[in-house]
Amino acid sequence: MTNTTPQSPLWTLAERAAKMNPSVIREILKVTEKPGIISFAGGLPSSKTFPVAEFEAACAKVLKDDPAGALQYAASEGYGPLRELVAAQLKAQSAAAGVTWNVDPAQVLITTGSQQGLDLVAKILIDKDSKVLVESPTYLGAVMAFTPMEPNVVSVASDAEGIDIADMAAKSADARFLYVLPNFQNPTGRSMTEARRAALSAEAARSGLPIMEDNPYGDLWFDQAPPAPLTARNPEGGIYLGSFSKVLAPGLRMGFIVAPKAVYPKLLQAKQAADLHSPGFNQRLIFEVMQNGFLDRHVPTIRSLYKAQRDAMLEALAQHFPESQGPDSANADNTFTWNTPAGGMFLWARLPAGMNAVDLLPHAVDKGVAFVPGAPFYAGNADARAMRLSFVTPSVEEIHRGVAALAEAIHAQRS
Repeated sequence: MTNTTPQSPLWTLAERAAKMNPSVIREILKVTEKPGIISFAGGLPSSKTFPVAEFEAACAKVLKDDPAGALQYAASEGYGPLRELVAAQLKAQSAAAGVTWNVDPAQVLITTGSQQGLDLVAKILIDKDSKVLVESPTYLGAVMAFTPMEPNVVSVASDAEGIDIADMAAKSADARFLYVLPNFQNPTGRSMTEARRAALSAEAARSGLPIMEDNPYGDLWFDQAPPAPLTARNPEGGIYLGSFSKVLAPGLRMGFIVAPKAVYPKLLQAKQAADLHSPGFNQRLIFEVMQNGFLDRHVPTIRSLYKAQRDAMLEALAQHFPESQGPDSANADNTFTWNTPAGGMFLWARLPAGMNAVDLLPHAVDKGVAFVPGAPFYAGNADARAMRLSFVTPSVEEIHRGVAALAEAIHAQRS
């Protein structure tokens, strides 16, 4: 997707503006807005999971208890009680995974969605031509946040267990940081194994490579909680990004950064320059909703719903692609293959040899189903056959109809 900004004799754009391009995914979503389209394309949480009644009660309480404070300008760092709650929950989750992480609330910066966290980190850590390492593939929104700073984004080889440690070590010299999503990654849905996390942490510490750990999906596990965060293993060498969007409500645009003291002040200054502070009213709402262990009761209902929908997609894929041999089989190039994510919102699939997901998309839309081609998620050596399928928004019945339509489109294109 190329930049189509009109030229004007009155306005001279900064050079960095020329490097900004529309979100490929959001452009694709416009194509899928035809009536009746079953969309596996969006990365939207299911609206069935939004705790509407709890937010309604929280609104009333916040406006009753301290309306002036809730509606006034607020501290750039964020609402103090919410920062304390974030720190306590991260500490408890890490302890449950067998790792001690003494998160100080003073290290927590509340952001306007974790996407802002990516932007703030890019502003304070990336210079022109700085080397930044990413997974292959990686989250497109992160690359978009980094691009205006004009980095040299280097893709590190990755497999079903995560980052290839040897390739990372070979490319880590002079890198500003490694950006990684270890849990139910967007776009692939894969999770990094404990063995790979341990090896990654050890190599990063040995080589002095900072890690930016993005974890918006970590609470959405289906059968087993993921291993401890990478940042918990080396807090001084990691920046951790979290989000409330996937477990509460994305419309509130609320996330957070946990950063070491060496970089926190500059992140705060970048935050102040960007928006002064994230909406204080929204922060108080989230704090109220999270009281009395609400997430411990609420998040399991999200996991149950998403697991049922993942299972429906796996069942439908197996039904309509009985010839599939699996992504690791010797015959994988000749069949349509997919993985089995253990949590999150996405499944990663790959077309047979000779096919192209971008070329397939309009034919799939004509059949009534949409997906996101995988190529835009690569910083280099894109896989034109890959595609991302989201299973959390359509109903089980829609998943079955959508996969049937996808299979019809694929078989028609192959023949």
